[in-house]
Amino acid sequence: MNSIRAIVPAAGKGSRLQKISGDLPKAMFPVGNRPMLEYVIDNISFIDEKGIYIVVGYGKEKITEHFGNRFHYVEQDKQLGTGHAVMVCADHFKDFDGSVLIAFGDMPLFRREEMEEMCRIHAESGADCTLMTAENPALKLWARVLRDANGRFSRIVEGKDCTPEQAQIKELFSGIMVFNSKSLFNILPEVGCSNVQKEYYVTEVPELMVKCGMKVETYFTNDGDDLRGINTPEDLEACERILTQRINEK
Repeated sequence: MNSIRAIVPAAGKGSRLQKISGDLPKAMFPVGNRPMLEYVIDNISFIDEKGIYIVVGYGKEKITEHFGNRFHYVEQDKQLGTGHAVMVCADHFKDFDGSVLIAFGDMPLFRREEMEEMCRIHAESGADCTLMTAENPALKLWARVLRDANGRFSRIVEGKDCTPEQAQIKELFSGIMVFNSKSLFNILPEVGCSNVQKEYYVTEVPELMVKCGMKVETYFTNDGDDLRGINTPEDLEACERILTQRINEK
């Protein structure tokens, strides 16, 4: 595989978990007795530790104390969305021309072998971006993957913004993406924040790339449970149940 680095946005507060998490940053909330960020780090452990950039913000000391100096830490002063979390890393990637995997600190269920395979295929295909997709009928509010008349990736539509027709689409966006570094950081400044939250979303990047004639591919993963992130106590319960089940199956 060509040279590869990772950016892990982990700056969030996790307001909906605070009743049970106290003052922990969201990514450090325990899942099955381990901080969820630990699972994410394990799942991208095919990347050299010095190539992993963790974006920290709220409660950053809890993250840096736990993981020590194994990784790079980049501070996101204001949480202005996932696109902004990637933007704050731009200076560290100026001279880098390999792949960049984006993996979120609150999504512990992805499998290492799937991440690695997606990154390998991305590097071999020469794509500017490859995004992971899956199907899971239980995740009704998840973002959908829209394709054009030729079956090529067109754009991502957030679950809450779907029309009734789009809500019937079975292919869901996982949140996991790998980019060619130069392509990503060239196009990132074009991402706007005209949404209700006034935030910059990295999910807009693949659509902008398509409009610029860049190559965007998808990688389908068979286990739709991988897509589950943790935002609420109910999400936490579901993830712990799935992790226990996977351990028992092994």
